[in-house]
Amino acid sequence: MATTLKIGDNASITRSFTEQDVIDYAELSGDKNPAHLDAAYAAETQFKHRIVHGMLVGSLFSALLGAHLPGEGTIYMGQNLQFKAPVYFDTEVIASVEVIKIHETKPIVTLKTTCVDSDGNILVIGEAVAFVPWLTRD
Repeated sequence: MATTLKIGDNASITRSFTEQDVIDYAELSGDKNPAHLDAAYAAETQFKHRIVHGMLVGSLFSALLGAHLPGEGTIYMGQNLQFKAPVYFDTEVIASVEVIKIHETKPIVTLKTTCVDSDGNILVIGEAVAFVPWLTRD
């Protein structure tokens, strides 16, 4: 595992969410909004179809931070998210993080967080702040 980071370091993962993923998330989170679970209800909304929970999509950032960049041992300190467009079942989503700030004296990193679809449409944007205990200075 690398022990240094620099501005511009980035990582991404690609994922789509199935109907079963949404059902499982609804059970785990308690968010049983019919916009996610009831096709007849969703057909009457502005989305016209069931949509994936925004926080389920946002969980891809947690996967990136904990397993890819910065990586193992990283602890989330904060995250803001803006949901720009709905994510529909089985839509390919590309989640990415990019280091945009490294604290001068503490092992704390700020990352730009973005999800887009396969056409490049922005779905979710935000920033994450993470504690990276293994981070060293050059």
